[in-house]
Amino acid sequence: MDQPSAALDALARIEALTRLARVTAEVGTADTVAAVAEIVTSHVAEAVGATVAALALREQDEVRVVAACGLSAKDAARWQTFPFAAPTPVNDCIRSGARIVVTGAADFAARYPELTGSDDIDRTLVTIPLRVTSRSIGALVLSFEESHPLDPAELDVLEILAGSCAQAIQRIEASAVAARQTARLAFLAEASIELASSLDLAVTTARVAQLAVPSFADWCAIDVVRDGRIHRLAVAHVDPAKVELAVRLHERWPPAPSSDAGVWRVVRTGQSELVREVTDDMLAAAAQDEEHLQVARELQLRSALVVPLVVRDRVIGGLTWVSTDEERRYDEDDVQFAEHLARRAATAIDNSELHSQTLEAAVRLQRAVLPERVTGTAAFEVAHDYHPSGRTAVGGDFYDALPLEDGRLAVFIGDVMGRGVSAAAAMAMMRATVRAFASVDPTPSVVMSKLDVMLSRHGPEQLVTLLYALAEPGEDTVWVANAGHPPPMVLRRGRPAEQLAFADGPPLGVAVGVREQTAVPLHPGDTLVTFTDGLVERRDEGIDAGLERLRHAVDAMAGLSLDAGVGGLVRSLRDERSDDDVAVLGLRRLG
Repeated sequence: MDQPSAALDALARIEALTRLARVTAEVGTADTVAAVAEIVTSHVAEAVGATVAALALREQDEVRVVAACGLSAKDAARWQTFPFAAPTPVNDCIRSGARIVVTGAADFAARYPELTGSDDIDRTLVTIPLRVTSRSIGALVLSFEESHPLDPAELDVLEILAGSCAQAIQRIEASAVAARQTARLAFLAEASIELASSLDLAVTTARVAQLAVPSFADWCAIDVVRDGRIHRLAVAHVDPAKVELAVRLHERWPPAPSSDAGVWRVVRTGQSELVREVTDDMLAAAAQDEEHLQVARELQLRSALVVPLVVRDRVIGGLTWVSTDEERRYDEDDVQFAEHLARRAATAIDNSELHSQTLEAAVRLQRAVLPERVTGTAAFEVAHDYHPSGRTAVGGDFYDALPLEDGRLAVFIGDVMGRGVSAAAAMAMMRATVRAFASVDPTPSVVMSKLDVMLSRHGPEQLVTLLYALAEPGEDTVWVANAGHPPPMVLRRGRPAEQLAFADGPPLGVAVGVREQTAVPLHPGDTLVTFTDGLVERRDEGIDAGLERLRHAVDAMAGLSLDAGVGGLVRSLRDERSDDDVAVLGLRRLG
């Protein structure tokens, strides 16, 4: 080689090394793996004169080419992904962590006969590992036409570049993992708040499904096992139009309990199931008929996972995530994250079901112990209105009217402190006991005294207040006894409402002795209004303000039927924000 040619060749090599050094520096500024791959493949090929440059990364059991330049469309499609177990220079390079150089068609055919084809040409293939500490995460691939010996300095710079590329990818992926974990922790915190905000089962399951879409899934379903069947409680889809399609898929073709895949398998084994890539062959194998297959295809399933809903060491169902995006394929990291969400969801679902069962039991108990209707007599009309409160919608207010054979009428209204099933049970006992004592001797002082004795010995732990009245039609009188209960209002014809004397004595069972009874005149057209404290008490005001408000509301009952008057009274005074029950029992003298 003459001196001018040697000089030009040296200058070319220096320029190539300079370009490679610039590429190395540029790689360090990239903030995405795609940007790293694009920089490397385009600039390196130009710097060293390669006809083809590609960057391949290992993804578990396969290798994916993330960027390439110079490949034909046919080769690009062929080498987009390939098994890591396949005999290729790229796989050997990643496994060994050393560069591999294949020079010429003969060398290629000798070392990789499985890859030799009729269109092979004489070329040089250089594969350089992307090393991170002691492992390789991928490889840089360069292809040169014909024999193209590389200068050792170029190979050294290429290895330095490959190392910088690997470090940049590791940095970017570590940053992405940290950001993803932060986002997931924030998501789980938000999900926990959302799941704890309602005890309604339908609301809870809908929130579980909606929380995951579209951040983590394109389609989410919640299934529980009841009576040996899978029941789909909620479905959310990134495309609202496909929610109905997803529901129809489950309802029309429910999975068989013996199925070796899907929710049934997860419920039986308690183990999560990951389908990294959903293929058409899988859909065809699972389809029960052609229409089933068509609907499944319309949902465009690409990847899926199912994790168990476990609470108190019991699998109650499954949480399913489905991806319809080619770029989002689930892995074991996604499974672990979904399991965290499923544990929270299972607890929320279990709490919702327990609440629903408790509510149903309490409501049934309340219906059993409160009168469906109260009955007056020929001389007295009775009307009532009741609004329970609290999480179980059952409180301790009770009331009743007991027509007696001699034409008299016993009425009473009381309040067992507290709410829920225990209050309802105590309420049932009190109502039955008052009726039993009144049927023997309805005299108010007698009934009250017997109740005091009974509650002092065998009563519930809750305090009980009671207003008891005995209406005497022949005397136009109502005899009233009060044990710690708010005193009633009386509305007389042509006069403003007035409140009777305050409660006489403590609640029932607190002290044993003779209870006093008071005669209250009640002439034709007069109305006695009894109530519980939930009607007048407010947390932000004194009781006098509530009683004054009640007095005006009772005045408004003049001229109305008793039913309409009592109902209007409750509607106008009841505080929707209050957590106390409201009961009103009205008694009007007829004639």
